[in-house]
Amino acid sequence: MAVPAAIELVDLAIKATTAYKRPDLGSRLQQTRKRLVDPNVRVLVVGEFKQGKSQLVNALVSAPICPVDDDIATAVPTLVRYAEQAKVTLVRETDSGSGELQQSERIDVPIGELARYVSEAGNPGNTQRLTYAEVGIPRDLLKSGLVLVDTPGVGGLGSAHGAATMAALTGADSVLLVSDASQEYTKPEMDFLHAAMQLCPNVACVITKTDLYPQWRRIVELDRGHLANVSVYADMLPVSSMLRLHALRTQDKELNNESGFPDLIVFLRDKVLAQADELDRRSASQDALSVCQQVTTTMQAQLSARTDPEQTGALIARLEKAKAAAQELKSRASRWQITLNDGVADLQSDIDYDLRDRLRQISRESEAMIDEADPAEVWDELAGWVHQQVAGAASANFVWATQRTRYLSEQVAEHFAMAGEVALPEIQAGATNSMAPKVAGLAQPEAEAFGFGAKGMASLRGGYMGALMFGMLTSLAGMALINPLSIGAGVLMGRKSLKDEKKRLLQRRQSETKVAVRKHIDDVQFQVGKDSRDMLRLMQRTLRDHFTTIAEEMQTSINGAVQSAQAALKESEAERNASIQNLKAELERVAGLAQKARALAPAQRVGVGV
Repeated sequence: MAVPAAIELVDLAIKATTAYKRPDLGSRLQQTRKRLVDPNVRVLVVGEFKQGKSQLVNALVSAPICPVDDDIATAVPTLVRYAEQAKVTLVRETDSGSGELQQSERIDVPIGELARYVSEAGNPGNTQRLTYAEVGIPRDLLKSGLVLVDTPGVGGLGSAHGAATMAALTGADSVLLVSDASQEYTKPEMDFLHAAMQLCPNVACVITKTDLYPQWRRIVELDRGHLANVSVYADMLPVSSMLRLHALRTQDKELNNESGFPDLIVFLRDKVLAQADELDRRSASQDALSVCQQVTTTMQAQLSARTDPEQTGALIARLEKAKAAAQELKSRASRWQITLNDGVADLQSDIDYDLRDRLRQISRESEAMIDEADPAEVWDELAGWVHQQVAGAASANFVWATQRTRYLSEQVAEHFAMAGEVALPEIQAGATNSMAPKVAGLAQPEAEAFGFGAKGMASLRGGYMGALMFGMLTSLAGMALINPLSIGAGVLMGRKSLKDEKKRLLQRRQSETKVAVRKHIDDVQFQVGKDSRDMLRLMQRTLRDHFTTIAEEMQTSINGAVQSAQAALKESEAERNASIQNLKAELERVAGLAQKARALAPAQRVGVGV
């Protein structure tokens, strides 16, 4: 297994840092080991409402964990992970204001009460403001670190759930896009899949409910065609959760194969968990090689000073120059720091402008649509269009921000590598871990009632004024107050009054609908803009801390080399010879550790010469 081998390598490297008195190097390795010991592999299960996501999770773990019913929809993300004893923990998190989420509350509840907190029926609109629910159960599938995340339905990808799910994609190891076999992929699903592939390349398409729809094979072929048309290459896995659950109850192996779940489990094992193992190997290998490089730098300087004493002065001069370069890397005015700070400032401006521009265009188009129709009659179509367009804009902005962030990360890493000659780290753009929706959906304004009574009163007011006015005019000609002309005028004025009242109410509905759309767009702009800024700040801190640590390690290594070279000038011949033998032996040990690190990740190209 990859993780035990990686842990063994890191433990050897930690012992080496202790033996060579380099606690600064040991600190980074301790963090690496902590990450390896808890190798959570997050798989997001995403899709529209009522597509069978919760039932899919239940069938995977063979337990009725997530609430499932025809009238139940998931409102709060549910994380299903391994635990020795079954338990449920509700988590609420608050924003620290610095781009990081701080855990504020964890509440244990009976597993049978989970539906009260994670479903729309028990917690409509997530009124309890839960970030997620964490379910632990003893299952072999989860024992290797697999964490299944049942997300709320994205609702056309235009809801708050869709935006929150999109923000969580960069922190996921894999994504399962769930769609049932009742119809081929919709445009929102295709848009979401295209965005997901850019944020998390390890994506699989799961077609559920094959037991309910005899034409599911045709739907699968149509979906394959849609993916091919947009050059999206992802595994497509048709499954039946009901067949899987029945097969588990009856121990029917043939029925289990028919359910399609063995192929899904193979995907999770071979393409998700195995890939995570490979990343663990590469991470441990890279960190161990970095330690070997730092230790070797000091030892090589010590050995050179003792084997060629005449060149010690030149060696010390070169080390002093390298020491100055390392000190410059720690400075706030260093080139990589300037590149990072300027890049983040430019990114914040560009991303904010891009989001505002996209949302302003949606606002103009929606207002044009509202002016051409009665919002009361076309509300469902209008709300669906606004949701889809807003989500598309937010998703496109987030994808672009993530791509630009990764590009900046590579720029800074390469710039630092050229200056300090160190291995390039694997740095991912930071992303929020919260999947809780933070933006309320578009709410329909309350329309003023205009029934038969209101229409009658409007007509009566206009008719009365018309009949009275024309009756008084005709009375001057000797006619009665109520006469055919005054009655006709009353009827005409009543109809005009009714028409004017309808027009007034329509304009009012249009105005209120525009206000509601603007408010929704403003809320989206506020929240998505904040998420983007938080992501950039987190990325900036990650890069800054990572490279600052490397600069400090380099400076410590060079300082030790300078001191050792200077001390070598004062040694006697016997002491020098003994030191040479010891240094050669230690360098062989370090080279052996480096060889083990290379063997752990043979395909990884690491720019460290040891």
